[in-house]
Amino acid sequence: MKRNKTILAAVSAAVLLAPMTSCGTVVERAGGPDSVIAMATGTAAATVASDGVTETTTATADAPKSTDIMRGDLIDASGKVLMYSTKDDAGKEVRMTNDANKVAFANVLNEMSEGLDLTYDKLLRTQNPSSHIGDKIGQSIQLTFDSAKQVAIYDYMASQNLVGSVVVMRTDGSLMAQVNYPSYDPDLYYGTDTDEDLAWGNYGNKAFQNAEPGSCFKIMSEVIADKHGITSLYDEGTWEFDGVAIVNWDHDKTWQYPVYERTLYSAFVNSSNIFFAKAFDQIGKDDVLADLENIFHFCSDIDCDFGKLHNNVEIYCDDDLRRTAFGQSYVLTCPLYLAALGREAVFGDMVTPFTIGKIVDTNDLSKTVKSGTTPNSKICSIPEECRQNLLSGMSGVAGNIGLSVPAGYELYAKTGTAETWKGDFLYITGVLKNPSDNGSGTWSDYGSYDGSYVVVMQVQNPDYFGYSFASDSVSLYQNIINIVAE
Repeated sequence: MKRNKTILAAVSAAVLLAPMTSCGTVVERAGGPDSVIAMATGTAAATVASDGVTETTTATADAPKSTDIMRGDLIDASGKVLMYSTKDDAGKEVRMTNDANKVAFANVLNEMSEGLDLTYDKLLRTQNPSSHIGDKIGQSIQLTFDSAKQVAIYDYMASQNLVGSVVVMRTDGSLMAQVNYPSYDPDLYYGTDTDEDLAWGNYGNKAFQNAEPGSCFKIMSEVIADKHGITSLYDEGTWEFDGVAIVNWDHDKTWQYPVYERTLYSAFVNSSNIFFAKAFDQIGKDDVLADLENIFHFCSDIDCDFGKLHNNVEIYCDDDLRRTAFGQSYVLTCPLYLAALGREAVFGDMVTPFTIGKIVDTNDLSKTVKSGTTPNSKICSIPEECRQNLLSGMSGVAGNIGLSVPAGYELYAKTGTAETWKGDFLYITGVLKNPSDNGSGTWSDYGSYDGSYVVVMQVQNPDYFGYSFASDSVSLYQNIINIVAE
């Protein structure tokens, strides 16, 4: 029943977000019948490459567990143990968490949140290659997370009461941090099966939950407009049609409207809803949906080792098409996808996000048993001729919002303010780029990492701060990228 309840809640949210005007006949739908669901649902595919062979394992909340073999350890990128197994006096397996980072990782790792400890259950219960005195133990997984950064970001979010999520991804697709606030103390819920509130509610993994992305979607809209040669449009600030209006965020804050020839660069940097709505209106639904899929893999699942990224876009009428252009109507995605999108925006190629660094020997965590998920696994690409205009636009946004760029990096960004069924969500999708990073590097040891970072911040409680737009949240983002770059 839990999955059915989750689906019902998400579908209800989508219904609440439907345009109030009648759309008539269905124009197009992409993403499949369950496409409003972006969350892991207790079933996740883990893909691990070893000697050129891809091994896929599936762990489900209802699958029988091997009681003979205890789970191996989960460790971070530097070898710090995050979770491990022992036995109580009755001989029952007890899953232990590291006190130093248990709260910061609770909704990402723990079974009661349908986290990675459950997702990778079968891998962790695969017999360890070396013998273990006493109990049978499974092999261990070295994750790509940096626990020190995870904790530092979580502590900052907690200190500010920043409800939402932060995703940090390296150039090769490895996730360095996946932080959600608020979280919980897993010791207080030990022995609890997966719990809806801990998995999908207030304490859940918000980085893996779908909502409207707002103007961060314009990263894709900019490329699509450029691809179809739309580089200048009339922008009146308020565009009315059939009794419905689309407005720009600053339509009542400036005397500059109308803008007779709004350029694509100006539309992106100033986040014009009207420009991109008109562009999609001219391009048409078929080409828009084709470009979203072919260039950005937005309309079909992305299989990651931790589960599926499952976006949603539904277009029932012309109004939906126009509002899709600025990430509203029936458009849903999650911060993890926005991280992959940010990577593609700056380097030209989208790569698959992943969390399995390697499989290691539980008795000697420095010993590699198998290589992990293949890094730099390309999914899709922006056409070469459309890359520079987008880069220029993202550089312009970063400059406009007044962020101080940490030494040794360039910054590219896009802000987004989204109206969701839970209220306004604010996003900043940014990339701290090392100028020497060309997007092709691989690292066997993230302790010596010298690449770039994609940093996505989602704020779900802007009213608490008195924020109206994503650009208001720059100080929060500034402190997060400072933590990442330290």
